Amino acid sequence: MEQLSIFAEAGQSKGLPKELLEYRPGLFDQAESDELLHQFITEAPWKQTVKKMYDKEVITPRLTAWYGDPGTDYSAAGEVSNPVPWTPELLMIKNKVEPFAGIQFNSVLLNYYRDGNDSVAWHSDRESVLGKNPIIASVSFGQVRSFDIRNKADHREKYSVRLEHGSFLLMKAGLQEHWDHRIAKSIKPMKARINLTFRIVI
Repeated sequence: MEQLSIFAEAGQSKGLPKELLEYRPGLFDQAESDELLHQFITEAPWKQTVKKMYDKEVITPRLTAWYGDPGTDYSAAGEVSNPVPWTPELLMIKNKVEPFAGIQFNSVLLNYYRDGNDSVAWHSDRESVLGKNPIIASVSFGQVRSFDIRNKADHREKYSVRLEHGSFLLMKAGLQEHWDHRIAKSIKPMKARINLTFRIVI
């Protein structure tokens, strides 16, 4: 039950730490967001990974696809993913979010949450290939899902952001070091959601 969302469905948490997160709804309008959602669902080379946890093989509860510059191989949970070349749509989104981030990204991880059963457990993106204190730009299309964060030193300190259709979230330097984040399972019916996280792979 711990994985079910424990945060309110309406609105953003009060006191969201602006030094760590920046949220912008409506970076892409409704029509453009609808088109991109459909295109990613139907055209991305989705795959489902298997991770070993406590001597058991567990299927990751979402689909993923990795795109980027040549050589930006991404290693997570012992599995290496070679990047698929950038598409015109991904380059367009990349060029739109980079001015807000203040950096240029060389790769993007796409996550496909098919329904409320798809999720990502508490974690922080601290793989060595991302360097120290990585900055990650996140763009969401489709079903609104709650992005939850909690302080690693004190789990009672936690916040939630409702990631809306066409929205942008910037995870600033320091977030991955001191905070965990997740997309929890939901007992409510959920439609498809695509999330893009732009990164720099060293």
